[in-house]
Amino acid sequence: MHHKTLKAVAAGLGLLALPVLTGCGSTGGKSSADAKTVTLVSHNSWSVSKNVLADFEKRSGYHVRVLEDGDAGQAVNKAILTKDNPQGDVFFGVDNTLLSRALDNGLFQPYTAKGLDRVGAAYQLDKDKHRVTPVDYGDICVNYDKAWFAEHRLTPPQSFADLAEPRYKNLLVTENTATSSPGLGFLLGSAASYGDKGWPDYWKKLKANGVKVVDGWDQAYYQEFSGSSQGRKAGGDRPLVVSYASSPPAEVIYAKKRPGTAPTGVATGTCFRQTEFAGVLGNAANPKGAKAFVDFLVSKEFQQDMPLNMYVYPVVRDAKVPAEFTEFGPAAEHPETLAPGKIAANRDQWVKTWTSLVLK
Repeated sequence: MHHKTLKAVAAGLGLLALPVLTGCGSTGGKSSADAKTVTLVSHNSWSVSKNVLADFEKRSGYHVRVLEDGDAGQAVNKAILTKDNPQGDVFFGVDNTLLSRALDNGLFQPYTAKGLDRVGAAYQLDKDKHRVTPVDYGDICVNYDKAWFAEHRLTPPQSFADLAEPRYKNLLVTENTATSSPGLGFLLGSAASYGDKGWPDYWKKLKANGVKVVDGWDQAYYQEFSGSSQGRKAGGDRPLVVSYASSPPAEVIYAKKRPGTAPTGVATGTCFRQTEFAGVLGNAANPKGAKAFVDFLVSKEFQQDMPLNMYVYPVVRDAKVPAEFTEFGPAAEHPETLAPGKIAANRDQWVKTWTSLVLK
């Protein structure tokens, strides 16, 4: 999410092609200045069912253009650079790790979405000003390879502290905090758990315990991790990986032959919660269309469609979560969180400290 969502799992396993909506339904020369076109700017994990988007277009009278702009960090940075003359009208995909940067740079204009009262209070991180609207949440957590742990008669780790224990030496692969959203989320989770002063010592222990760091989620999950179907094919030998709480249901849904249980599990004491937001861009050419689209993002129809497209959880109380999620990938009950302002104040320095501790 955002992060890299598990739409990537579908692509990686090559078993189900989800619709790629870049430039969706674009009629070429139309710009968002056209009052009937609303342009969504998002990260490359954006996905929605065609019929759900078509319903919105039919009901609202707006035609939706989609511009996907790399991962969440790239998309937010580009939106900030172009804010005086934005590429679109509405932005989706800024999460709590990037939120303060976007708000401090004046990226969005205030708008109170219709249906906001159905969104859980815990997700409303800008509730006084309503510059952004919560859309989804997900948990970055360590996943484990069930078969590997059963074979080695070892209990899988459940907490941050467990991961530094000698019995889990050389088992964990994580992502670079400077180049990867889940990598950063895992660092933030450890900082929330051990505090500003305690997390560097924790990472020294992880390093001494043989943690492996790779650039991004694709490499960690598909090549190094022994528990994913791709990782098994690639000869991955790490039975612990930093991924998402929604990775196990994805493994079930995209398996050629559907297993009765997920091949991977989640270490629930290692989770960091990411919430994703949408907002009307400050200088949107079509603010009216953008507002209608934000309303759509918190509608029951979109919220119930979202989990199996983007592998995230809905934020509205009345949305049903797919059975696969409740059975194989329930959200963490007590995830770590950090206030967006605290993340903004410390993020760059923490990443620098982490890099000198872990990569040098």
